[in-house]
Amino acid sequence: MKKHNAENERIKREYFGFLKESKGHSEASVDAVAKALNRFEEYNKHRDFKAFRFEQAVAFKNHLAGQKGQRSGEKLSKATLHATLAHLKRFFQWLAWQPGYKSRLQYSDSEYFNLSKNDTRIATARRQRPVPTLEQIKHVISMMPAGTEIERRNRALVAFTILTGARDSAIASMKLKHVDFSVGSVNQDAREVRTKNSKTFTTYFFPVGDEIQRIVEDWVTFLREEKLWGNDDPLFPKTDMKPGSEQKFEAVGLKREHWSTATPIRTIFRDAFSHAGLSYFNPHSFRNTLVQLGEKVCHSVEDFKAWSQNLGHEGVLTTLYSYGEVSPRRQGEIINSLAKPQRSAQSEVGELAKAIARELRTSETGG
Repeated sequence: MKKHNAENERIKREYFGFLKESKGHSEASVDAVAKALNRFEEYNKHRDFKAFRFEQAVAFKNHLAGQKGQRSGEKLSKATLHATLAHLKRFFQWLAWQPGYKSRLQYSDSEYFNLSKNDTRIATARRQRPVPTLEQIKHVISMMPAGTEIERRNRALVAFTILTGARDSAIASMKLKHVDFSVGSVNQDAREVRTKNSKTFTTYFFPVGDEIQRIVEDWVTFLREEKLWGNDDPLFPKTDMKPGSEQKFEAVGLKREHWSTATPIRTIFRDAFSHAGLSYFNPHSFRNTLVQLGEKVCHSVEDFKAWSQNLGHEGVLTTLYSYGEVSPRRQGEIINSLAKPQRSAQSEVGELAKAIARELRTSETGG
């Protein structure tokens, strides 16, 4: 069976370059496109892309719907189908305009990668994601041991995540100099910190409790005063692994290096929640916790705008659309409270409506 098509590989490399250099896509995004194309090529027996016809799209779509995930063993979700087919659709739309392909392909044939309207609604539906409460997070931190320097690092790592709402990839690349306790802030400098979309911004510590901040402060003090580390050393260093007595690698302490990925951070979170007897919540879920906290403690549009900005969002709409889901329980509380007499809040509602309207106008005009 044919496992390679040189002409396909050439045009794929050109497309990947287009995505990275022209569209600004990240390596992870391009990898997802490559995976989708590989799936299609394997099914299509690496036939030349110039021979693409809409029948191939229909056949592959039906084939993909019957496939099972390697890990779950269950049929691929509608969301996975939607994402994979969308990558293929955009590729063949781009391909239909390229020299050597323009006369061979029909632009409209790519439309056959579309899912049905019902399946598309299922794939793109917003679902309530489980979010840990602040009380659960504090319980997890209180249950984490701190007898060794590795255990102290792990506890401080979880505390730092809820204190700042920083993403795990950013945390893995942070240096000691990025934390400033004199003003209670973290400088997420994209020149050195792996922030989303390479955005530079300052995060001030969220009001999640003095005990949380003290854990982080004690950790930084330990690194600076006991380990004698400096500004450019990692805030959360990787584990130093060395051969043990049975010639197996064992954790012996901390290594003066950054983690290359955020995978170890997620492992630390998984172990911490398991040790506390709770279901696992990943680091990113803490950002949802902070949004829910903000909805309770913010009393004005300006408050929530600052809270949103502290998470690295350019506008409150990002916070509301991506993180601001109301849990079913809270939804019931709000609806029930509306049946009770209460003071008028029309001025604040009007202020919020105007702020959202301004952001909508700005986003529509590309501002």
